[in-house]
Amino acid sequence: MIGPVWNHRLGAVLPVLACFAVTAGCDMERQSEPAAVPSIQSETPAGHLQPEAPPLTGEAEIMQSWQGDYPVAGFDQLPEEQRDIGIGYIADGKTFENVWQAFKPGEAVPEIDFKDHLVLFARNTEFFNRIRIGKVKVTDGVAEVLAMETMSAMPIEDKVAMSLAVVPRKGILSIQSSDGMLPIKY
Repeated sequence: MIGPVWNHRLGAVLPVLACFAVTAGCDMERQSEPAAVPSIQSETPAGHLQPEAPPLTGEAEIMQSWQGDYPVAGFDQLPEEQRDIGIGYIADGKTFENVWQAFKPGEAVPEIDFKDHLVLFARNTEFFNRIRIGKVKVTDGVAEVLAMETMSAMPIEDKVAMSLAVVPRKGILSIQSSDGMLPIKY
């Protein structure tokens, strides 16, 4: 029973792979010069250039992580362009301090060197479910946050579950979110 299903699927995949290989070969022949590698060097708000680093491919080490409830009223503390999405990042100490005070009121704000690290977050967007960042996979500088989430049908009312994770910044150029690529601003 497994054999015919496997052969049927393989039969459907091989022509697609062949088309991809042919198309990729044609595109390579049309290029007269090698594609330019985008520069990773960027300016900070103060006008200082960040050192160039090759894009990371591999797993970003999670240095620290926290899970808990985050108040919906505290969404205005998240980076402005990331308030409506479930996956994002915090790249500066002031934003992190504001988010932390909403996330863990009364607890001391952890010290993080934002020159060398980012804080990634994953939070609920549809239903209240416990969530935990388990892994950060990076391919050519694009980080994919892999999070585990419980399943419920409890609507979001006054709080969401959120997970924060500190990872090294070096080689991460953007975060893959449900809305597309979220470039890292230095």
